[in-house]
Amino acid sequence: MLRVGRVLHGTMAEGPGLRTAIWFQGCSIRCKGCINPHLFSPRGGTQLPVAGIIDDAVAAGVEGLTLIGGEPFDQPDAGCSLATAARAAGLGVIAFSGYEYEALRERDDSTRAFLAKVDLLVDGPYQDWNPETDRALVGSGNQRFIHLTDRYKDYRPELARNRVDIRVRPDGTIEVAGFLDSAALDDLGRLTSSTRTLRGV
Repeated sequence: MLRVGRVLHGTMAEGPGLRTAIWFQGCSIRCKGCINPHLFSPRGGTQLPVAGIIDDAVAAGVEGLTLIGGEPFDQPDAGCSLATAARAAGLGVIAFSGYEYEALRERDDSTRAFLAKVDLLVDGPYQDWNPETDRALVGSGNQRFIHLTDRYKDYRPELARNRVDIRVRPDGTIEVAGFLDSAALDDLGRLTSSTRTLRGV
């Protein structure tokens, strides 16, 4: 079982191509200025079976998964199971982590097994004093795109543009995915109530 804050199928705002984005619940890093503080607690969110997530992703016709949070590598066993199942279904895997790649490699076997199933790792903590303005998908200049396989080798974040996916739910609330800075998110919040589940690392 995977503890998640949210799953969104069929978005183009969380990486190259049509994707399923999975916000992992729980984060031990808790970067200052994180846009997703509601995902810090490891006791929040919902537990979902990995097989169900993958079945829904395949049914949605996505190219791959984007694992964000929260901190995916705080759930290494469940994350590895998810990434392994994604690979078996022919899906690509992009994972964001507030930990640096070198630190992840020095952790336990579960973490290394998870890493081995990731195609593209975006690493490094969010630094609110070091904003990124030239590359898509990242919030601060220290964060790196580390290609662990060739699947996304042609993706150029410096040439890509950030996208925002806004959806109105049946109950009238608005879900937002993609990258917005805090000021833009506050502007949106003033216009309407929203489910604030944007990437913060």
